[in-house]
Amino acid sequence: MTAYIPLPIPPAALKELREIDDAGRPLRPYTAREDGVPLDCVGSPLRCCLRAIEPGERVALVSYAPLRRWATATGADPGAYDEAGPVFIHADECGEPRGAQGYPFARPGALRTIRRYNTEGHIVGGFFFEIPDNAEAGFDRVLGEAFAEPEVALVHVRALEYGCFQFEVRRP
Repeated sequence: MTAYIPLPIPPAALKELREIDDAGRPLRPYTAREDGVPLDCVGSPLRCCLRAIEPGERVALVSYAPLRRWATATGADPGAYDEAGPVFIHADECGEPRGAQGYPFARPGALRTIRRYNTEGHIVGGFFFEIPDNAEAGFDRVLGEAFAEPEVALVHVRALEYGCFQFEVRRP
């Protein structure tokens, strides 16, 4: 069992993103196909249910601002640290993450950025992390290091290759 809880995009945010995303664009859903048409997305991470896209699923690529949404809920002011980026979600309601989750998208050898934020929503440090063969133990260790600083309120895990938001972890 993981020491920290990876959080998917909250249901209320998903409902909004399925109408208008955080860049003000309407939802443009399509069916994921293995031939890469219209976009090669099979196997890509779904941030709504923290698993990979499967062929035949109705999905959308939306702009998501996780820090902005957290700041709105907590009264923080991230200022220039606010950013939005592309994430895949199911185009229709999909429910909670299914099955034993552990840490999602934890392919050994994949590179991640661990970004730490304080209660104001400002970055207070970060570091690179290569997912080891024992991904669960590796994430437990690196998140333990991230939350060792008492000022850290939440952590964003991002893919190093594209900078894409993977998931959020809040202080336990």
